[in-house]
Amino acid sequence: MKGKKSISRAKWGYIFLIPFFLTYFIFSFIPLVDTIRNSFFEYYRSGLKIVGPNFVGLKNYAEVMGPDFLQYVGNTFILWIIGFIPQIVVALILAAWFTDARLKIHGLQFFKVVIYLPNLIMASAFAMLFFALFSNNGPINNILIDCGIIKDHIDFFGSVVGSRSIVGVMNFLMWFGNTSIMLMAAMMGVSQDVFEAAALDGCTPTQTFFRITLPLIRPILAYTLITSLIGGLQMFDVPQILTNGQGNPNRSVYSLIMWLNNFLRAPDYGRAGALSVYLFIISGILCFFVYKMMNDDDPDGSKKAAKKARKAGRRAA
Repeated sequence: MKGKKSISRAKWGYIFLIPFFLTYFIFSFIPLVDTIRNSFFEYYRSGLKIVGPNFVGLKNYAEVMGPDFLQYVGNTFILWIIGFIPQIVVALILAAWFTDARLKIHGLQFFKVVIYLPNLIMASAFAMLFFALFSNNGPINNILIDCGIIKDHIDFFGSVVGSRSIVGVMNFLMWFGNTSIMLMAAMMGVSQDVFEAAALDGCTPTQTFFRITLPLIRPILAYTLITSLIGGLQMFDVPQILTNGQGNPNRSVYSLIMWLNNFLRAPDYGRAGALSVYLFIISGILCFFVYKMMNDDDPDGSKKAAKKARKAGRRAA
């Protein structure tokens, strides 16, 4: 009796993937290749005249890599750090609090919605709200004066500390909800048996959090850090709206993407392409280091110790 022919449905998986690859090829891969190609050409507008495209090699890369580049890289990372550190700290605290079975918090779904709501507000609307709140004649200044805390209005947007702090606070408020939900999902995926065993062994809540919870959710932490880094390097809308595209005072909140936007508006496609390539390289390097740091397969150093022992044995022999 002949056996039944096996039916392979693997081809349907590849067929369903075709729309994704077509979309990626048309809207991502082709523009990426064209951007890299433009970075090697002189292609800009001078008055009403279009100059180029003329091949100039690495000239655009050399012109972009200057004092302005280093300043704007520093600005971007400072703004990202100001927003990310409180974001990850608050998100971890909220996630640990809401997933703690001993607290028996009611209305968990309601709190999740409230936490996530700021993420749904458009950055432009958020920026206009903060611009109105912290303006010289805004509610914050009026409340501080009425309470007798200050005597004169504070120019928040006229100081480096004030403008950077406002941008950082906005980024924190916009994204901490999304981070909290992801970390909450990661912690809920950890078996409760692990926490019960830790409690029976006499672990305190602090020890349980740092020695059990954090190591077990390390992949999600790595994902959060990598996506936050990429988002930080792409920071544009908030400082653009708050400072009307100037990045003042003293261009202290002028980000890399704001600089790239000015190249595209000029337009100067050559230097814009070179700056885009630099951003791609920086993102790749940072993500690689974060991934290696957060996904170390030998956290206790046993492999390194074994390697040293082998070397010592060979020397003794």
